[in-house]
Amino acid sequence: MAVTSEATTLWFGSLTEGHGTTSLDSSDAAEFPVTWAARSEGVAGKTNPEELLGAAHSACYSMALSHALGGAGHAPGSLQVTAAVTFVPGEGITGSHLLVSAKIPGISAEEFATFAEDAKKNCPVSAALAGVQITLEASLA
Repeated sequence: MAVTSEATTLWFGSLTEGHGTTSLDSSDAAEFPVTWAARSEGVAGKTNPEELLGAAHSACYSMALSHALGGAGHAPGSLQVTAAVTFVPGEGITGSHLLVSAKIPGISAEEFATFAEDAKKNCPVSAALAGVQITLEASLA
């Protein structure tokens, strides 16, 4: 069964002076203020497309890694995944860096590294980001 998720942005004004809000419509979970300054310079209290993409990437990667580990009999106690998505004005999104810390009973560091790398390659958001470099730092806590 296919699921289509929706978000809407309402924008007012020019790119550099304008502002808007992005709403998570499907879940009705949140509405976020957005501005060009938040995207190009980083502004507290406002989000940007890259932060939202990082949220999608970290959630998707967590699910892919959990699924692969569980399927092999290594149910994770916990996974902490941060996706740091980089945007360069005039160039675009240049990469996503996944930082993973995991608590998984009974798995070796080498085995975990194999699962972590496989999830990086196979999570659907990683596939959608195929045009940018995706890097990974994964460790057992």
